This record gives sequence, structure tokens and C-alpha cells, in this order.
Amino acid sequence: MIAIDMKFILGKKLGMTQVFTDNGEAVSVTRVEAGPCRITQVRDDKRNGKKAVQIGFGEMKEKQASKARLGHLRHLDIVRELREFYLNGSGAVERGDQITVDIFSAGDHVTVVGESKGKGFAGVVKRHHFRGGPASHGHKDNLRAPGSIGAGGVQRVFKGMRMAGRMGGDRVTVQNLQVVAVKPETNELLIKGAVPGGRNAILEIYSDGELKVSNHGKKEETAPQVTEEKSQTENKSE
Repeated sequence: MIAIDMKFILGKKLGMTQVFTDNGEAVSVTRVEAGPCRITQVRDDKRNGKKAVQIGFGEMKEKQASKARLGHLRHLDIVRELREFYLNGSGAVERGDQITVDIFSAGDHVTVVGESKGKGFAGVVKRHHFRGGPASHGHKDNLRAPGSIGAGGVQRVFKGMRMAGRMGGDRVTVQNLQVVAVKPETNELLIKGAVPGGRNAILEIYSDGELKVSNHGKKEETAPQVTEEKSQTENKSE
């Protein structure tokens, strides 16, 4: 086992439910299928002094994968999702090591990163929480209108003006979420509260602590059989 001062994993949001504490209080939690994840690449940038690892999650059929993905994941299981995390510690990890959900424990505070639900085209009241216009005194059909969008002397609209448009589908980070329970038998994390994204959304979960990896199920790289076949043909020719 190798220890590093930051632990992380990839997961899939399964949905929300509630659990009861020892005091009989109902707590809303999000069920997340976290791991197992395989380390697919280790990067050590000596020039910038940064070290990062790439981990994979989710099953994928070989016929669905591109040749580039098959070459990148040679001697490893074909995974659907790939994410990269920076390491702050000096510990060493190897390609093919495995990360499981038991690196977390009940009571840990984690940061969850995901993609928010897409809402489609939305107005300024829903998208930017504008108050809206008054409902009387000469105002008609403009309760949810944006109002003025620029100064009088500048004949253009400033960049970044809050207006109606496509809402959702953004990268959202939620910090300081508490882990209520860990279920290693089903690779599940129960996280208190809501997390970004809809059902089956991919989540990045990380927190401070020791990252423990193992080489369970690691495939050993074997030499290609081309040389053996070539030697057999040479013996037959002799």
C-alpha cells in the first residue's frame, strides 16, 4: 500500500435516498457508485515540479473503443471515463494500481465536482435570479424582462452582460460535503446532501488524507509472441 496526502476517486451518481441516524433523525443522502478505479497513466513533470496521475472508471467494450484508447490502455481494462488529478505528496504510484472506495470513511468531508443538469434556454429571472419588473403603474407584459442592457453613450453591449441563454451543463464544484456511510461490498458512498448532475452523471470526489492503492487485479505486461513464432519458422527452415 502507498500513502499520499490526497485521496480521490471517480464515481457515478445513482440517485438520492434517506438514512436514519442513531438518534432517529432522517438525513438526505446521495448514493454514488465510487470505483474501483485503475491508474492508467503517471505523469512527472520535472520542469514544472508537478506530478499527476490519470485514473479510469467505467466499463467499455473493446469494439466501442478507438485505436488510440486501446493503445493508451494496453494491458489494462478498457474504461469509459478518464480523469487527471494532481498529487501534492512525494509518494510513488504505478500504472495499473487500483483505487477502491474504502479509502474514504464515515465522517470525511469531501469535495465533489460534476456537470450540472442542462436546463435549455432560460430567461434572466431563472438563469441569473433577476427580480423582474413591477406589476402595475403602466407596466405590461414585462414582468420577467431583463431591462436595460447597456449605457447610453457606448454604442455596444459590454462583454459578459447577463442575459437570457442556455442554462446548465456547467462544471460545478461543491465543497465540504460529509460522507455518511461507506459500503465496500457494493462500492457505494453515501454523501450527505445533493451533488451536481443528474442520475448516472460522472463525479470527481476528493479530499485531504492518505491515498491507498493496491495492485489487486493488475495485469502483468507480457512480451509479444511474434518473436516466438519467428524463431519457430527459422528452425523449420533450417
